[in-house]
Amino acid sequence: MGSKLTAPAVRARKDSGQPPLVMVTAYDAPSARMADEAGVDVILVGDSVAMVVLGYDDTLQVTVEDMAHHVAAVARTRPRALVVGDLPWMSYHVSVEEAVRNAATLVRAGAESVKLEGGAKRVPVVEAIVAAEIPVMGHVGLTPQSVHVMGGFTVQGRQRDAALALIDDARALEAAGCFAIVLEGVPDAVAAMVTDAVGVPTIGIGAGPACDGQVLVLHDVLGLEDRIAPKFVRRYASLKADGVAALERFAEDVRAGRFPADRESYHLAPEVAAALGLEQPGTGELAGGASMTA
Repeated sequence: MGSKLTAPAVRARKDSGQPPLVMVTAYDAPSARMADEAGVDVILVGDSVAMVVLGYDDTLQVTVEDMAHHVAAVARTRPRALVVGDLPWMSYHVSVEEAVRNAATLVRAGAESVKLEGGAKRVPVVEAIVAAEIPVMGHVGLTPQSVHVMGGFTVQGRQRDAALALIDDARALEAAGCFAIVLEGVPDAVAAMVTDAVGVPTIGIGAGPACDGQVLVLHDVLGLEDRIAPKFVRRYASLKADGVAALERFAEDVRAGRFPADRESYHLAPEVAAALGLEQPGTGELAGGASMTA
């Protein structure tokens, strides 16, 4: 599988001639093991856990404690991939000091870096977290924590001034010390401009092929949900359909008395069964040779 991925190693992938970075968003140990065995470079424990796992309508409901819980589950698998923990809404908005403390909480849970949303206005926070020796991944474009300000999950940077502002934001994040930047929901040409403008890797989601890497949510890649997916999602499996079919077969076997069978049941040793006067499995006779009607 290769050596452990670190934030400096991810940053060094910019213009290295290596293949694009692969990042997967995952929230628990089984998912992390799957992603790591598949050879992904980065596992993002995203605040999208709110919608994907916890059933909320947006990302604004999760807390630092929620994120630490899921970060810890992923980190316990000790993946080769770099583990990035999302700083949730209002965890870095009130003060720089609070932001650093919350970032430290995720690191203590097992994150090897943290991600936060926003551009130039986040520079003081990024600088402080980096000064606390915690690597920071930036995130510009469609920032889900700003859903109400943006008026929904809408593509960003469609107009000239907005596109130029994205470039400025990305440059500001790089200067503040971010080792990589997520570009979400921006036109492909704009993503290419941002990618060319910065010296750290860009990781796209709904940002076209010119980025230095790509990220999707594991549940979307595997088809664990059949909800209407955004345009940028490509499904590589249909595990929800397979899972429902398997559960239907299980239910049928239980209701028909076919499960559990003998091979799925534990048995007493013959001498114990005999001492209890119990029927020996599969013989139709009581232990000790007595008939069932004796």
